[in-house]
Amino acid sequence: MSTAAAPVRSGAVLADLLPAARHRYAVDAALVLGGAALTGIAAQIAVPVPGSPVPVTGQTFAALLIGTALGARRGFLSLALYALVGMAGMPWFAEAGSGWSMPSLGYVFGMLLAATVVGALARRGGDRSVLRTAGTMVLGSAIIYAIGVPYLALSTGMSMSAAVAAGLTPFLIGDALKAALAMGVLPATWKLLGHRG
Repeated sequence: MSTAAAPVRSGAVLADLLPAARHRYAVDAALVLGGAALTGIAAQIAVPVPGSPVPVTGQTFAALLIGTALGARRGFLSLALYALVGMAGMPWFAEAGSGWSMPSLGYVFGMLLAATVVGALARRGGDRSVLRTAGTMVLGSAIIYAIGVPYLALSTGMSMSAAVAAGLTPFLIGDALKAALAMGVLPATWKLLGHRG
């Protein structure tokens, strides 16, 4: 009798490997709440960037990992909960921020969309190999900036080129490091679990 793990059905994400036969809704709710909380905690890992109202944080990395690990639906719900509770006053945006008036709020909206997209890609195997994970992370980051940078420009009155200089360029090296970390962690997790899909 073989002890090798059975392959996961096509379209599975890491969260689908959790046993939850009779309590699927409770497990899903816990994953959504946990994803929102993890994003809020990661947002407190913040390093100010001189000349920019947007700090370097861990929340973008958390949002992309949550999307890939939970899938599009649960990833969307996690980031929607994070955004709504933060806008309602919970101080768990970057640097213990909250509310509607932050110039970096566009990045939160971008993370919401990015988590959904990378979650959909993960269901198609976008986190199973190093190259696929790289593409998934790059696309997710691009979505965050595509919403965050124009929002930054509009909310501060910056020109678009100034918003790119303040809200995109300083973060590219960090994003490359986060993508490299994800490229190691996600495929290795699937391999460790014996599910390459």
